Amino acid sequence: MNHYCEQWIADWCQTNGWTDWFREQSSYWAFPPNSVMPVPIPTTVLHTIKAEKGLSNDERVWSLGAIAGTGIAAALGFAVASPMPLVMAFVGCAIVFAQLDSEEA
Repeated sequence: MNHYCEQWIADWCQTNGWTDWFREQSSYWAFPPNSVMPVPIPTTVLHTIKAEKGLSNDERVWSLGAIAGTGIAAALGFAVASPMPLVMAFVGCAIVFAQLDSEEA
């Protein structure tokens, strides 16, 4: 799951003079001003961007999907008089929550 919108990273890089940013696995790299080697964009910067901008589009879709799935599971559980749909919804929400948790410290 992408925790940052690419436009947010591009805007920050353009504002601060960093060039040619790219994503390598789960971290973002770019060339600082007057540099010949790319370095990771500092996590403090990424946390600041995240706090300022909020949820990315991917995170919004996953969150809304979890909410919708839970609602459907609640209705289905009531209709069939069984707790199993809610158990499955709990498992799905746990997976979504784990994906929403950022790997960065």
